[in-house]
Amino acid sequence: MALEITDSNFDEIVKNSDKPVLLDFWAEWCGPCRMVGPVVEELAKDYDGKAIVGKVNVDNNANVSSMFGIRNIPTILFFKGGQVVDKQVGAVPKSVLDAKLKALL
Repeated sequence: MALEITDSNFDEIVKNSDKPVLLDFWAEWCGPCRMVGPVVEELAKDYDGKAIVGKVNVDNNANVSSMFGIRNIPTILFFKGGQVVDKQVGAVPKSVLDAKLKALL
């Protein structure tokens, strides 16, 4: 299951991770986010132990969202060594996100 990333646990889970991180920025009211949500959950299972897969609710976590200039959702950021190394905006098939995450392993 994807981890819930918040303003308070972001540094601990994402910045200090020795594994690649996929972060899905979403909101309850966002239709395309609801399409991407199940894909993110599948990736969390597929990459369990190899990567961290998390979700950031933009309505509840304004600090993390503004830190990365999130203006459109869903936005998925990929981190390696605590730094953003790739980005995907909008709903895309699982294969696109899988390929981006696989490239970071």
